Amino acid sequence: MTDVKEDTKKIVRILLRVSSDQQLEANGDLSIQRKLVVEEVKKHEEWILDSKEYFEGSNSGYKNSVADRDVLQEALRDAENREYDILLAYKDDRLGRRMLEIPMYIMSLKQFGVDVYTVKDGLLTPDLGDVMGMLKLAMQYGMAEKSSSDTGMRVKDTAKKLVQQGKFMGGKAPYGYKLEYSGEYSKHQRALKHLVIVPEHAEVVKYIYKLSLYKEYGSGKIATTLNLDNRYKNLAPNDVWKSGTITSILTNPIYAGYTAYGRRQHTAGRYRSLSQEDWIIAEKPNDEITIIDRDMWEKVQISRQKRGTKYQKQPWNEKATVISRNDGQLALIDVAYCGYCGRKLTNGTKYDYWTIKGTGERRSSQKSIYKCQNVWQGVPHEKMKQIRADKIEPIVFKKLSEYVGRLQEDENIFEQILENQSFEKSQQEQILVREKRNLQEIEKNIDILNDAIPNAITGTYPLSLEDLAKSIERQKDKASKQKTVVEELETNIKNLSVSQEDWENLYHNLPTWQDIFMNADVATKRVLVNKLIERIDITDDTVVIHFKVDLDHFCPQPRMTNYDGVPEPGL
Repeated sequence: MTDVKEDTKKIVRILLRVSSDQQLEANGDLSIQRKLVVEEVKKHEEWILDSKEYFEGSNSGYKNSVADRDVLQEALRDAENREYDILLAYKDDRLGRRMLEIPMYIMSLKQFGVDVYTVKDGLLTPDLGDVMGMLKLAMQYGMAEKSSSDTGMRVKDTAKKLVQQGKFMGGKAPYGYKLEYSGEYSKHQRALKHLVIVPEHAEVVKYIYKLSLYKEYGSGKIATTLNLDNRYKNLAPNDVWKSGTITSILTNPIYAGYTAYGRRQHTAGRYRSLSQEDWIIAEKPNDEITIIDRDMWEKVQISRQKRGTKYQKQPWNEKATVISRNDGQLALIDVAYCGYCGRKLTNGTKYDYWTIKGTGERRSSQKSIYKCQNVWQGVPHEKMKQIRADKIEPIVFKKLSEYVGRLQEDENIFEQILENQSFEKSQQEQILVREKRNLQEIEKNIDILNDAIPNAITGTYPLSLEDLAKSIERQKDKASKQKTVVEELETNIKNLSVSQEDWENLYHNLPTWQDIFMNADVATKRVLVNKLIERIDITDDTVVIHFKVDLDHFCPQPRMTNYDGVPEPGL
């Protein structure tokens, strides 16, 4: 591509998009799109096809916003750099199906001198001052968005009917199966696939159901059992068995021969499981894909429900007198890590119940614990499920007290520490200045857009009032996220080091500091822990404390500590 473009020639780049993996397979739909678009370029003598093209694979133009589509953002940047004159696609829906965003995107390209064409519709881009043209464009994509929404509803309704007839609705094959071509074709002449049992994996599925039904193992214990046996570990999906995978296998009716639809729902960017009553299930089972006997599958569901009920609070414990309670806060929660796998520990609660012999009064106790999620998910791990806070925290607090005591040994240590921390703090402050400047630029853009509202109302602004409002909202959202970045930096700087006053208080009040700290509330302890400690690695019999300030530079004693005397079963 030459740097200087002839006035009569237009450099054309093509945009190709397929919205699913099935369309991407065998390059079928993609090659047809490319052929039709290239033929369109040849019809225009003044058009020159550029070697660079924009391609999106398996990406919905309805569900994904323009801001989240990297290819469209790349095309916009290239337009700003004046690299091409025309963006050509097969149909208008290749750009997307969003009523507000796509017209605004097309007009953004126009501001950089790029027109958008499609093979089906010709020129889409109106002139910057053409209010009626911009209104027509907005209506065109409004109809496209509605059409996509209606299509989605029709697809769901069709899927429900097909599932009720026992048809597999595509997607990734569940564990124990693979997808093979069935020899059937859709009305669009796309080759259809069906599920086929993988015998080796099917045996694993049967073993999982036996462990659940006959040994009453939970998902976590089943995952652990499989991971400890090389025969099954090597057959794990994604190299390791996890409790979530086991739960999915134990609850999926496909293993009993019933296809299902609507087992989970996508909401706010996340999937959540739906209750079995909300599933759409095939009316008749398919023996060709049955791995688990139907009676056994039902028994497993009943057994799992009973198991879940078993671990709920029993009626006779509902009115138990609580003599100790977990308030939901753990002083070490921000810095505690599993010493075996390195995963950050999470908080939990251990419940104990007992009856007073003399009165028959039922009592309960709730103890705070730290736990490693990898263990609970059944990932291969040394035996350590939970660490009681009332066992581990006094040990850490004692070492923390000794650490502060070492600080008192030499008054000059405080000055040296503050000097080192001052340098780190200045670096963070430089970053903060830069991020604040970015925030100011965003807020400035919002002011500019707000000032343009009167012109948009009168139709003298390049964007419609709706598009302008959408742009303002996006800038406000961007500003909100940037404010979060700034606030986090400000908090980090504030908590980066112990202040001069903090050091002096520690130095002068050391004789009484330990008693004060031990009697302080959890929130106060947590603040001091976060200021002084970088990380704590915990195992069943050792604790390694990494302090933020390495006193090895100032004192000859080691900065990491171990402790002994903890029983082997755990903390």
